[in-house]
Amino acid sequence: MAVSLHHIVIDAHDLPRLARFWTQVLDWKILSEREREVVIGTAETAPVGICFMPTTDHKAVKNRVHLDLSPDPEDREREIERIIALGARRVEIGQTGGESWTVLADPEGNEFCVLRPKAMLIS
Repeated sequence: MAVSLHHIVIDAHDLPRLARFWTQVLDWKILSEREREVVIGTAETAPVGICFMPTTDHKAVKNRVHLDLSPDPEDREREIERIIALGARRVEIGQTGGESWTVLADPEGNEFCVLRPKAMLIS
């Protein structure tokens, strides 16, 4: 393989605040914190992390890329409420009500989804 995914980058106004939110949601930790960059992940050696970079732009439209979170099936509703208590909010982006996900937004308005369990076929 010529390349691999290193970081998912999220622009933010308040890097430390947004990084703390996502570390609590994902049970990750802050790996690096600088004035213009905060990186979170499971460990220094993790293959992928999330990097928060500063922006002065204001979010105006739906994200073109978003994260999908997959909780334990029995804990899905409890996880949604826990994430909301951390600072997320429910958002409406045109759902019909029949989706297999719930759309939330982080404290800076970036949408993400909490999925319902999928049936996986193993051959």
